[in-house]
Amino acid sequence: MSVLTYLIPISLILGSAGLAAFIYTVRSNQYDDPEGDARRILSDEWDDHPKP
Repeated sequence: MSVLTYLIPISLILGSAGLAAFIYTVRSNQYDDPEGDARRILSDEWDDHPKP
């Protein structure tokens, strides 16, 4: 049972780190256009000069 005193705080720290990383990615607009890439890869049009 003494192992739980180590495992519970470690799991809470890792869970909160994952939540903080997810919130950071949402606030930095990394999920702003998930459908655009899916549609672009199926398109027959070629773009010789993509946006930087």
